Amino acid sequence: MLLSIADNTNPNSLASRMRRKRLAVFLEMIQVCPKPRVSVLDVGGSEAFWLGVWSPKCEQLEITLLNIETQKNQGNTKFDSLTGDARDLNEFRDSSFDFCFSNSVIEHVGDFADQKQMATECARISNGYFIQTPNRGFPVEPHFQFPMWTLLPISIRIELHRHFNLGWLPKNPDKASARADVESIRLLDVHEMQTIFPHAQIRFERFGPLVKSLIAARQWSIEPAHGL
Repeated sequence: MLLSIADNTNPNSLASRMRRKRLAVFLEMIQVCPKPRVSVLDVGGSEAFWLGVWSPKCEQLEITLLNIETQKNQGNTKFDSLTGDARDLNEFRDSSFDFCFSNSVIEHVGDFADQKQMATECARISNGYFIQTPNRGFPVEPHFQFPMWTLLPISIRIELHRHFNLGWLPKNPDKASARADVESIRLLDVHEMQTIFPHAQIRFERFGPLVKSLIAARQWSIEPAHGL
């Protein structure tokens, strides 16, 4: 069951279905933008993600992918690829893009101060944004695929990671390295998302009655949405 929830290669998995539904919501948002071509900075994105959810409505998008490490261009002219740090986008002026899009990235950038800095930068360089992250309150952590993971003491999480293959991560026997893996993921809750995205509507993605993911969404506007 847990594998089917998170299986990114299976188009019928919950993860794949939620990505398609998520993109449909984003594509509805961009209709407000009065431009025939809509520029999008995808922070942490990939060609594979977009091609896996591509629809005719995507044809109006001009997508720039930004990642810490250089991504090999697969020869697809739909995308530009840049390297950069989501916490420091000084290479872009204010409102450089119509939208900033990010899917399951902000939980990986560091501590809460780092996450706030990413949020500030995403708001600054765009006229609207759509930032998704797993909900810390969901009972199954999406990376380690372990129930109530975030409630466990960090010492127990480290030992579990050292001795077992969990979710997407193979076991890591080295204690220091295992600690680094565990500490590299910091999930956010609703209050924290609203705090770092004060101009956004926080939307819920549900799995039954439970909130699986959080989305900070701000519609396109020429009014600035930064300055926390």
